[in-house]
Amino acid sequence: ACTRSNSNRAAVGHLQRQLYGRRYPVLLVGTDGSTVRLRYGEPKRILMMPLDSNTLPEAERKARLRRHFPSKPKAKEEETFDGIDLDTYKKFWKK
Repeated sequence: ACTRSNSNRAAVGHLQRQLYGRRYPVLLVGTDGSTVRLRYGEPKRILMMPLDSNTLPEAERKARLRRHFPSKPKAKEEETFDGIDLDTYKKFWKK
């Protein structure tokens, strides 16, 4: 391994010890699609950087917001028993 004592050491070097704290290899994906391999404290395969919504076009930003906050659920109608003949179900009632 190359051991340099300048700013490039972290980029090309490796961990100098055999045993290190629980760090797992992870692929970090930037918002522009660039990837960096690094060690992370949790065992995950891919970490994605959050997308800055200010850089998106207005239509895409609104579409993302609609996906995150869906519309309110519609009120359900209560079932009415007007069209049901109760005598046909009388045999299932417990006495």
